[in-house]
Amino acid sequence: MNILAPVKTIMTTKLITVAPADKLKDVKEIFEKNPIHHIPVVRYKEIIGLISKTDFLYFMRGFNKNEEDRFVDEARLRAYTAEEIMTKGLAKLTPNDRISVALEIFLVNRFHAIPVVDNNELVGILTTFDIIKAIAGESVTADQVIDSQKS
Repeated sequence: MNILAPVKTIMTTKLITVAPADKLKDVKEIFEKNPIHHIPVVRYKEIIGLISKTDFLYFMRGFNKNEEDRFVDEARLRAYTAEEIMTKGLAKLTPNDRISVALEIFLVNRFHAIPVVDNNELVGILTTFDIIKAIAGESVTADQVIDSQKS
């Protein structure tokens, strides 16, 4: 992976988003039906927050999963909104920022996802998983394997 390449070369662009007023029952459904760990919260294409699966589970934690508590959980999911549990004050990248900039943000802040915006409009998200996929997707030649074994 070329860390000087722009983040647009590896970012995820097919996003599932929620609005600030969307209920947490919608957030729960998104996490259950999709293999994602971050949901951007947007208002008219502008990102205003991010809900991680960890944020959501933290909100739900502490509740027993017996039959009576299931009704309490459902009521809480209908009562609270995305805006109430989202993370605000996000770091952001532009599509042309270098991957090296993203790596530094991940390292310093211990984030796992960074929204990518163009003219204040959400156009993608870069996650640590995207970076891992980019590294894993590189082909390794037989010469490189032999050279690494000699070292």
